Amino acid sequence: MRRGSLSERTIKCSKPGCACAQDPKARHGPYFSLTHAVGGKTRSRYLTAKQADLVRQQIEAGHKFRGHVDALWEAGEQWADSQLADVSASPGEAKKGGSRRISKTKSSRKSKPS
Repeated sequence: MRRGSLSERTIKCSKPGCACAQDPKARHGPYFSLTHAVGGKTRSRYLTAKQADLVRQQIEAGHKFRGHVDALWEAGEQWADSQLADVSASPGEAKKGGSRRISKTKSSRKSKPS
């Protein structure tokens, strides 16, 4: 399993006599890259075509796993909600208001301009 995305690109080189400058079908590649987030930063690395095939399968397995985990979370939350519905609050606990807050008077002095 793997998180991230796989991209496939073809590029145009800077050589003026190369066919890729005029014909998009003659561009160089394909080049594959795997991109994923690590510690809040995006990391990318180039892959061979053979590696890209394996990574594609790993990403798909990760998506399936994520779907199963999301379904488990949903079922757990539904069960937790049903427990909440079964518990009846006592009359004293359900009242709004709580304890009275005592506020302190603020100083009447104004701050000095900087």
